[in-house]
Amino acid sequence: MKTGKVWGSTELLIATPLIEVHLLTIRPNARCSLHCHRSKWNAFFVQSGLLKIEVHKNDYALVDVTELGPSEFTTVAPGEFHRFLTGDDPVTAIEIYYPAALAEDIVRKDVGALLHAQGSDQQ
Repeated sequence: MKTGKVWGSTELLIATPLIEVHLLTIRPNARCSLHCHRSKWNAFFVQSGLLKIEVHKNDYALVDVTELGPSEFTTVAPGEFHRFLTGDDPVTAIEIYYPAALAEDIVRKDVGALLHAQGSDQQ
């Protein structure tokens, strides 16, 4: 189902209890509302154009701005106010919503590290 918005349109591609995927068609020089999702992660994958994602951080007084070009991806954590903005060109992007519980299922026994190759002179 395609839904018109002041900034363009969103089309629902997939909806299950664990994930929603939308196709965004965003007009030039447009932005969505500043909003947050209480329990869902929000991810953006740009297909064409340049898309800025503003994230108003909860842990400190800062607005992070990430600029995404084609084939670039970013996520926004639940509870963080955010919005997207375009420049002079239109944008098409995939927007994905998924629950926070899926992102918090990892249990680590150690930390990552760089491994030295055997026989290397590096210390």
